[in-house]
Amino acid sequence: MTSFTEEQTAELARRLEERAAELEDEIRTLSDEAGDASAQAALSTTGAPNDPADEADRGEQAIRTAVRHAEKERDQQELRQIADARERMRAGDYGHCIDCGVDIAFERLQALPSAERCMPCQERHERERPVTVRISLTS
Repeated sequence: MTSFTEEQTAELARRLEERAAELEDEIRTLSDEAGDASAQAALSTTGAPNDPADEADRGEQAIRTAVRHAEKERDQQELRQIADARERMRAGDYGHCIDCGVDIAFERLQALPSAERCMPCQERHERERPVTVRISLTS
């Protein structure tokens, strides 16, 4: 563990706990919305073949569904990062960069309690492994 005071460590643990609760609520809401949207889409079709309004509605619904799915995946990933941070805290490794081993600045951990890298290593990590996003509009 880094040389944080007990008060600082407690603050970071509290922030991790609060963020995890927020994410769990968001994931639950996104799941509920996805179910509601699917039910509404099933009820809203007129059944007329090649109806442009229905096709536009289905296209719009597909986009909303894809966005909700991406948001849910992002939230689940962050929840896993928080679980990893809690485990590092229990193991006494919290606050150390996983790449170079130096202490992560307290200010960085205040802003992002699940951070696993110091800023220089995070910047290098992002340059070497750019994020790619793929959204499929097919169900």
